[in-house]
Amino acid sequence: MTGRGTVERIFIAPEAEVAMREQDAVEAVAGCGLQGDRYWSELESGTFVGWDGDEERDAGFDLTLIEQEAIEALARESSIELAPGEHRRNIETRGVALNHLVGKRFRVGEVVCRGDRLCEPCSHLQRLTQDGVLGALTHRGGLRTDILKGGVIRPGDVVELLE
Repeated sequence: MTGRGTVERIFIAPEAEVAMREQDAVEAVAGCGLQGDRYWSELESGTFVGWDGDEERDAGFDLTLIEQEAIEALARESSIELAPGEHRRNIETRGVALNHLVGKRFRVGEVVCRGDRLCEPCSHLQRLTQDGVLGALTHRGGLRTDILKGGVIRPGDVVELLE
């Protein structure tokens, strides 16, 4: 994997715990998230919401990404095959080391993001999928980001480091 990759698939879910829906394109808005997603600041119906409208929104809830290579490794190494979007992340990438983007500014198509922290798997994800997911995705469960400059994200868009 390199510092430059591509968007392979896009998913959103309008509410907590409902199935992720694949999208052909999604509008990303700085400080708000992905339009129509459960963590969009106007909806805030995600499971891990820490924002009540009276204070500043928690960092790292605008957009989540996961490497397709991690999903493939999960199947290969642990015999756990997740259905499309079952990983609960918004963007699947290929060819970019997402862990290296923590604390960095990067571009997803025309959208500028800052990597906030790793998106480690949790017992909630394991409860929604199957036993073993939590351990098998540790340190490769993706990246939580903040959107700094909005725009539209589409499959095939470039993901690359700006700094």
